[in-house]
Amino acid sequence: METPSVSDDGDVAVLESFEPLTQDQVDERVRSGDVNVVDAAESRSLANILRANVVTRFNAIIGVLLVVILVFGHPLDAMFGIVMVTNALIGIIQELRAKRTLDKLTLLVAPKATVRRADGDEEIPVDQIVRGDVLLLARGLQVPVDATVISSDGLEISEALLTGESDPILKLAGSTVMSGSFVVSGTGVVGVTAVGADAYANVLAAEAKQFSLSKSELRSAIDQILKIVTWLIVPTSALLVWSQLQSGQSIAEGLVGAVAGVVAMVPQGLVLLVSMSLAVAVVALGRRNVLVQELPAVETLARVDTICVDKTGTLTTGRIVFARWESIAGIDRDVSVLLGSIAASDPDPNATMQALRDAFPHDGVQPAEHRIPFSSERKMSAVVLADGSAWVVGAPEFVLDSDDREKFEMDLARFTDEGQRVLMLARTSRDAVIAGSIDPGPPVLLLVFSEETRADAEATIGYFLSQGVDVKVISGDGAGTVSAIAARVGVPGIVSIDATNLPDPQDPRFAEIVDATSIFGRVKPEQKRAIVTAL
Repeated sequence: METPSVSDDGDVAVLESFEPLTQDQVDERVRSGDVNVVDAAESRSLANILRANVVTRFNAIIGVLLVVILVFGHPLDAMFGIVMVTNALIGIIQELRAKRTLDKLTLLVAPKATVRRADGDEEIPVDQIVRGDVLLLARGLQVPVDATVISSDGLEISEALLTGESDPILKLAGSTVMSGSFVVSGTGVVGVTAVGADAYANVLAAEAKQFSLSKSELRSAIDQILKIVTWLIVPTSALLVWSQLQSGQSIAEGLVGAVAGVVAMVPQGLVLLVSMSLAVAVVALGRRNVLVQELPAVETLARVDTICVDKTGTLTTGRIVFARWESIAGIDRDVSVLLGSIAASDPDPNATMQALRDAFPHDGVQPAEHRIPFSSERKMSAVVLADGSAWVVGAPEFVLDSDDREKFEMDLARFTDEGQRVLMLARTSRDAVIAGSIDPGPPVLLLVFSEETRADAEATIGYFLSQGVDVKVISGDGAGTVSAIAARVGVPGIVSIDATNLPDPQDPRFAEIVDATSIFGRVKPEQKRAIVTAL
């Protein structure tokens, strides 16, 4: 991996607090627990699962009656106990399956990382990183810890896994990077600030593993019936035993007869029918890769009246695709070949340039004579092709001069409102590019890109709406982009809200706004939780 360097004078103050550690310092922090090791916290203990499915009112009633029969009667008369065992096993087996899946849940998959220590750079397993380490980041790596940027060479981080925001974020010296995010371009040096269970991704994973009992109307109704039955069983049993004794039977025969009479009062068939029905539903959902933590959760799903979805990965696939190009000035060459040549010249394409590569084949393209790679600071790249022509591709606000920006302002706003991204292709000077500078000339083409929507998104949204379920889109992307994508797949409501303008969740207006709005942009993870809580 290419080792980034710390060169900016402005980074010195930041770097001073993150000097490469010696082995003694590393050993000391390992002993104190400041190491990137996370305990294998379980979602729910086996004891809790057994207790929840065994220690129930239904099992208590049937269990007492079963003991009486086994002590005073014939074992064949205890067949009703099979219902109790079957009912408990259904719940235990399902919840154990969910437990295994949740215990595997993790947001961190990075196997190794490169750290800079006093005796040089070395590649180590991520669970050996300690707080205060200096970590080297490069394109394609996942950030395994929380850290502060010491130096950045075009370091761009994707936090889509954590926040749902698909646009990469430029990280400069002093910025914070969170564990679970990915480096999409550039390189950087960061100082580790949080490891192990304190790292952001592990905090999220721990919260996801937490178990809370879902509210079930079916379970509540059955418990209410059983509560009434419990009170009725005592006097009924006493009367049955007394009547048996009056007819001359022994105490043992009287108890067995009383059990035979009162066991019919317990709605065993209802309890077993409900459990089996829920179990069948869980199996059906499991075939669709749905994780159900407990049986009544299926009932809860059936009662849903509002569903909250993200944009990236839910309504869209997360891929950028080339939509079209629009001519600005005359061009004396095949546009497809030109764009294919420009895309092929980039050996390390970002998502946008990769979309251009996918749209235009490499057959017949011209080789690049010289190129200036894309930079997050200048938002442009440049290339000189074999025929001597020189071209600039970049964000319109950087490629265009002030006069041209005013000229294209309305067009660019239209594309943004439609949830599309725009790059500008312009001519430039061959000599300037070879000299290492970019001096954009007259614009030639507008290159329009869009996010690829999922093929089944519109049908899925339509199904929810037809079932009377409200759909709310909550995304970390810009409100305009989220609104455009939502409209494309049929989410009702054209008004979107930038979550940075939402009042405090404790403000009564917060719940009113959330209830009346369907589309939210620039939403932070904490706000997503607040929105769901308000709903």
